[in-house]
Amino acid sequence: MEITIQLDSAHNRLEFFGPADSHLRFLRKSLGVRITARQDYLVVTGKDSDVAKAAGVIDKMQKHLLKHRSLTAADVSTFVGQDEQAKSLDAGLAITVFSKKIIEPNTAGQLKYVETMLGNDLSFCIGPAGTGKTYLAVAIAVSMLRKKQIRRIILARPAVEAGEKLGFLPGDLQAKVNPYLRPLFDALQDMMDFAQMRKFMELDIIEVIPLAFMRGRTLNESVIICDEAQNTMPLQMLMVLTRLGHGSKMIITGDITQIDLEKDQKSGMIEAVETLRRIKGIGFVKLTQRDIVRHRLVQKIVLAYKKKTKAD
Repeated sequence: MEITIQLDSAHNRLEFFGPADSHLRFLRKSLGVRITARQDYLVVTGKDSDVAKAAGVIDKMQKHLLKHRSLTAADVSTFVGQDEQAKSLDAGLAITVFSKKIIEPNTAGQLKYVETMLGNDLSFCIGPAGTGKTYLAVAIAVSMLRKKQIRRIILARPAVEAGEKLGFLPGDLQAKVNPYLRPLFDALQDMMDFAQMRKFMELDIIEVIPLAFMRGRTLNESVIICDEAQNTMPLQMLMVLTRLGHGSKMIITGDITQIDLEKDQKSGMIEAVETLRRIKGIGFVKLTQRDIVRHRLVQKIVLAYKKKTKAD
């Protein structure tokens, strides 16, 4: 099989090919294909499956270079590694959201996370920053809303201060809590246009709220996401868990290495995982630094701090 791939005219060819064409040589060796550079395009030759893999990796390389204006050997290696993991991903797990964007798990851990969310009415996900805990949960919720499998999405976070007190922040209540809810808005905005998101929020089809606003409610036919749940206290977590209504799905996410509670307070998420682990129908997933899909340095940062904690 032979395909021709047009290179983006905005790309720096030397940056894309790598020093002495090192990026292309790495692709040839790793993917078992022949790659020939001809002016503004590449000719890729080899077995059908290998050529398809190479085309996918090259597409990621082009998008990365266009966005970041740099492309390192580590970036190319990461893209090849993601492609290898993607071989085992079930195409049925592709998540389609309102923007018509296709969201797929990029690692084996993320794949297990998506399978767990789809297979259970209540799921817990623990993992470090950058592993897609919040993003994939919101993607599942938006996809289910798009398919009319649910009627509402509730996104909640505890407004726990890391060194600051809410009462001293300027503005009304909404202005005080918005910084805590910003990551949830960011995820939503990546999956639908602003006008649509605003319409859904005005109609209460989507709610982005502080955790305390869930008290006293029973949430039917909804996806409820409790983000940053490591900062809930035990009674708060119990309150959240008992909001689950008929036809609903609940996803609890958090990073237990970043708890902002007072030292004498136990995390409600840790207690819930310990208490509920043996109950059938509740899913548990633990993501690691291997599942980090942000900038490549995030993975190294998390690993360095993990080593330091063990040494202390």
